[in-house]
Amino acid sequence: MSRARDVLERLVGASGVERAVISMAALALSIVVGGLIVFVSGLGAACEAGANYHIAIPLPGSVEILLFDGRLSMLGFQSCYDPINVYEKLFIGAIGGLPWESGWQPTNFAMEVFLQRATLLLFTGLSVAVAFRAGLFNIGTQGQMIWGALVSAVTVLFVADFAPAGLAGTAILLPLALVSGAVAGGIWGAIPGALKAYADANEVITTIMLNFVATFGTTLLVSEFFQDPQSAGGTQTRMVPGNSLVPSIPFGFQGTRFSILALVLALVLAFVVYFVLWGTSFGFDVRTSGLQPEAATYAGVNAERTIVRSMTISGALGGIAGALWVLLANGRFLTGTEVPSLGFDGITVSVLAGNNPLGVIFGSILFGVLKSGGNALNFQTDVPPELVSILSGLIILFVAMPEFFRLIGRSMGIGDEQATVATDGGEDDG
Repeated sequence: MSRARDVLERLVGASGVERAVISMAALALSIVVGGLIVFVSGLGAACEAGANYHIAIPLPGSVEILLFDGRLSMLGFQSCYDPINVYEKLFIGAIGGLPWESGWQPTNFAMEVFLQRATLLLFTGLSVAVAFRAGLFNIGTQGQMIWGALVSAVTVLFVADFAPAGLAGTAILLPLALVSGAVAGGIWGAIPGALKAYADANEVITTIMLNFVATFGTTLLVSEFFQDPQSAGGTQTRMVPGNSLVPSIPFGFQGTRFSILALVLALVLAFVVYFVLWGTSFGFDVRTSGLQPEAATYAGVNAERTIVRSMTISGALGGIAGALWVLLANGRFLTGTEVPSLGFDGITVSVLAGNNPLGVIFGSILFGVLKSGGNALNFQTDVPPELVSILSGLIILFVAMPEFFRLIGRSMGIGDEQATVATDGGEDDG
């Protein structure tokens, strides 16, 4: 037991560089374990012969250093699946190939899928990180995103009839959609915040319940009031006008859209959130409340107000993600299984980043790679989709596990002596 506590103390007290090294080691270990799973899974698959393993180091100019070319076997068994090829498709396929390969274009479809998912996850990851820093476990980013998506779509559809055409309309409709989505998500986040602050309701329970309310409530509203009359299928709103969509720069594909403008907005917000948390008195109150609530109250921090404000900001970021999901990916609000689990994925992104807004950038990149690379695996190999999901989940599990144990250590009070709060606003927290 004492040894386990020592490990937790090391994890809690690890510096940012040490945690980055641990994450990279966990990623490498997950790749090794995943490769074994791929090999073993291929033993039971039907194929004419074992997979041909081509192991080489690619270089610019279509040159490569060949390390191995042939069939590998383990204890006399040959697998139908090539782990090397699987991981090549998963990581390199996420960006559509290697940049120095002939014919590779930086605006290829795989790159767009990768950047779109990473951009949206940046917002939901920031949403969860703000709440975590305040000591709140916001499971409701999904519901906040859903409300933000619906309200932004309905707002645009209502105002579009009065807005001018072309870029003038875009200058009005696009900011209006983002603001309305942020307001809707902020209100939905403030509800569990107020329940936590003034009724001591567990925010995990309330946010989970509010996710269900958001899912079924928006479905009811769309079916009764905002249903597209020309839709013969699912429950969905009408398409928003083209001048309200985020301009697809530099891409131009239909169906899956990405815009460098959305990515820039996400990166700016990541730095703004970081500055607010570490460079303002409000951010100091938030972090103090999350680390040492009793010390924060003793120092004069209004705990109730800080909780409500933190959850409101968290919900607003989730609402912006919902607005961009409409204006960047779909062009309309969809319900049911069409809604991606961006809010839930944001929890893992935030944990991977240690709830650091700047770290969320790298966590969202990893998720974007897994999403785009998973698509490449499904289309370019005969590996079952279930195995692709297992590999992605395994990578996330291994990389996130050290941070989960770190959070457990925090909850047990381990490392409080390293996270003491100073009266001048300083804090020794890695």
